[in-house]
Amino acid sequence: MPRKQVRLEHSVEYLSIMDKRGRVDEKLAPQIDDERLQQMHRTMLLSRRLDERMLTLQRQGRIGTFAPAIGQEGCQVAAMAALSSRDWFVPAFRETSAMLWRGFDPVNLLLYNAGYNEGGAIPEDSHDLPISIPVASQLPPAVGLAYGAGYRENDEIVITFFGDGATSEGDFHEAMNFASVFKTPVIFLCQNNHWAISMPRRRQSGSRTLAQKALAYGIPALQVDGNDVFAVYAAVQEAAKRARDGGGPTMIEAVTYRMSVHTTADDPGKYRDEKEVKQWQELDPILRLQKYLKARKRLTDKEVDKLEEEIEQEVDEAWEKADQRMQQLDDPSVIFDHLYEQPPEYLEAQREAFEQRLKSEG
Repeated sequence: MPRKQVRLEHSVEYLSIMDKRGRVDEKLAPQIDDERLQQMHRTMLLSRRLDERMLTLQRQGRIGTFAPAIGQEGCQVAAMAALSSRDWFVPAFRETSAMLWRGFDPVNLLLYNAGYNEGGAIPEDSHDLPISIPVASQLPPAVGLAYGAGYRENDEIVITFFGDGATSEGDFHEAMNFASVFKTPVIFLCQNNHWAISMPRRRQSGSRTLAQKALAYGIPALQVDGNDVFAVYAAVQEAAKRARDGGGPTMIEAVTYRMSVHTTADDPGKYRDEKEVKQWQELDPILRLQKYLKARKRLTDKEVDKLEEEIEQEVDEAWEKADQRMQQLDDPSVIFDHLYEQPPEYLEAQREAFEQRLKSEG
């Protein structure tokens, strides 16, 4: 029998709509009204300034280790802006921008990063899951949520974020396989920021793209310019429609760049070239969107300056409230809370002994 080529159902395309000068291909651009674009710009700028403040606070020893989203604001905000508030959001640990878009209070982000679990509390009526630190561990639960949404036929879909490093984890492949077999309405959004801590993308995978990993599972995939808000918005909008129409999952690889540290326990100067960073700074998603808005006379330098002042005040007030809240959260016995609905006797005994010890030492 002759050998013949096996043709795959899907292939990988690359999508870019806005160049680094802020010029847009109107034929490809999704319909986003000016008010929404202004809101997206503000959220991205707030995320950048909040991350910068948290970096300063961490160096001062006032909060703990965290993962800045600097450089990745565009793909996060654009992705969430393309979805409904009733859709489920499943983050990893670098989704500051996406969380702010969903209405997460900066005060709570500061509390969480200062080591207070109270800051990570999710309101009961919210369709957001909490921050997930172990790499790729959020992906199977995201698929489970999507399975439940599909089972209930309630028109909800799920988006989950992860980095390039997560595509090397078993949880990623298990989640992709389950999502494909059961056609769950989930969007896998990979933020390929080129570095898994100190491991460069080229040494992590031999695949030409990360998006093509989805093809092995029969899942449609797209690679986009992750610093182009229009491209990310369009890609997520398309994937969301597919999911709602019963077409199952999609994987989107947003090609972006981590312009800051992996976490505050990291020194990227030890493993990457500063020239590379400067090249990506020219593709800054915030500056590109500002150029677009200014060209359309929807934003001026004076308005940017005013917005910067407003955001600086907002971040100042958030830290003041967070600091006050931390002064109130001075009862260490809360470590026994939220473990059991009905605490066992041995745990209650431990709590009592612990509280007695605190009193004797106080």
